[in-house]
Amino acid sequence: MSVQMIQQRLLNYNCKSDVEEQQAIREITQEVVLAALGRGDFFKHALFQGGTCLRIFYGLNRFSEDMDFILRAVDPDFQLKDHIKHLTDELAAYGYNIEITDRDRVGATVKKAFLKDDSLGKVIALRHANQTNPSKKIRIKLEVDTNPPSGSGHELKYLDFPFVSSVAVQDRPSLFAGKIHALLCREYIKGRDWYDFIWYTSNRTGINYDFLTSAINQLGPWQDQSIMIDKAWLLNELERKITAINWKQAIEDVRHFVRVAEQPSLDLWSKELFWGQLSKLSDRQGEN
Repeated sequence: MSVQMIQQRLLNYNCKSDVEEQQAIREITQEVVLAALGRGDFFKHALFQGGTCLRIFYGLNRFSEDMDFILRAVDPDFQLKDHIKHLTDELAAYGYNIEITDRDRVGATVKKAFLKDDSLGKVIALRHANQTNPSKKIRIKLEVDTNPPSGSGHELKYLDFPFVSSVAVQDRPSLFAGKIHALLCREYIKGRDWYDFIWYTSNRTGINYDFLTSAINQLGPWQDQSIMIDKAWLLNELERKITAINWKQAIEDVRHFVRVAEQPSLDLWSKELFWGQLSKLSDRQGEN
């Protein structure tokens, strides 16, 4: 019965291509992983964040790869492996043969693990299977920041698939603050960041400036400079970043994460488009 649940969930996506089907299978797997984590005490310690969180719980219209979490409070002794060792058995009930690789490094503040499955495509029907590789290989990276910036807000969300479960997540203003930190401090171009920026600004999402200030001063080019972030500072730095971006490169990064029907709109990306989005930055702090 559990395998049939995965099959029906996949059919509900109405995928139009092999890439969309691959992304849908990954997202279904992410939901199963979240529900399994919710069975234990993981979310007493951690909050779900990042693009996958925004997609599953807030309606972002693009797929996402990884599963990112931050601890509610700094804990250098936190061990991710203690919370994911039961995932193999949990996912086996839904047709997965998951291999978990613990990538923790001594002293690392970000704990990592990789989930890999090559078997699901053999037990469910695929509409867009590649003839030379009919199975779908799933690769999901889990990361937990054990030394998070202070000031994040959070709320409790619920999943109803594959069973009812609760997930503690960052609230939208804190998610937006984290995304802005990535936009300003990431050393490479990630078009998915800018896709999300359009989503946040179009929805007039407030910004958790306390969390953003903590993040800016903790990691990146302004580290330990005791900068106080306000809207004027933020607009100036975002305008500079937008001007310097190679938008063709940004488009190619995000293209595979957007449904086929939406991809033509990516060709409109330019510094002028994103300058326009700056006018939609909310004056509200810490409001959804």
